[in-house]
Amino acid sequence: MREHPLNSNRMFNNADSFAQAFDEAWQKHEQRDPHHGLDPAAKVDLMLEGLGDHPFLQNQPELAQQVAAFRLRLLGLAGPSQ
Repeated sequence: MREHPLNSNRMFNNADSFAQAFDEAWQKHEQRDPHHGLDPAAKVDLMLEGLGDHPFLQNQPELAQQVAAFRLRLLGLAGPSQ
């Protein structure tokens, strides 16, 4: 199975594309700096800043924040170990 890199040109103006990019950014950050010390809200802000060129975030920033919060709950990424 082929993986698409985070900086791929395959970004679409929809919630699914944004959710995938957000998940990848979150996991890459965890791998690079597992002891970052950021609380989940600060880390979400950092991820949103890094994904600033994503068309869904640009066109629907409030909905993108809701998608990010949903992904955290769905995947358990905002748990005590994060």
